[in-house]
Amino acid sequence: MLIALTGGARSGKSTAAIAMATSSETPVTFIATAEARDAEMAERIDRHRAERPAGWRTIEAPRDLVGAAGEAAPAETVVIDCLSMWAANRMLEGTNADESVDAACVSEITAETRELVARLRGRDGTSIVVTNEVGSGVVPATSLGRAYRDLLGSVNQIVIGAADRACLVVAGRLLELAEPDGWA
Repeated sequence: MLIALTGGARSGKSTAAIAMATSSETPVTFIATAEARDAEMAERIDRHRAERPAGWRTIEAPRDLVGAAGEAAPAETVVIDCLSMWAANRMLEGTNADESVDAACVSEITAETRELVARLRGRDGTSIVVTNEVGSGVVPATSLGRAYRDLLGSVNQIVIGAADRACLVVAGRLLELAEPDGWA
């Protein structure tokens, strides 16, 4: 089963993912995508580590999410937190000196997202994916910000479109997202 949790920053997505995984009664692999690029982010990462149960295995995968997902045992629960950081990390690899994003990089990330979805859907265990919803805010002021918003919007649509269950998390509450059957 593939479960996708999306919502704004600090909406409770990670807390919900941890609660779901804890209730699964299977071993859990937590795939973390954040990188400590400054002291404040290092503190955030440390707090998140402390919130996870000690018996969980953690894989740090800021860029190779597909490979990390392949390291999980087929029947265990996998939590990926989060696609937003992964997409940013990958996109920054393909950012030119003028802060434009290489189109090939965007294509690679989209292809990797599809490969990730196929890998997660092919597992026996539950996979829980956390991602930020960035399309509800203002239009970013920079071209790099707009490129990121567009890329993450595409990544989210691929993952949520393939999910067995998708929820929007708002203030710690989960709102089930219905499938758009018959809308196309």
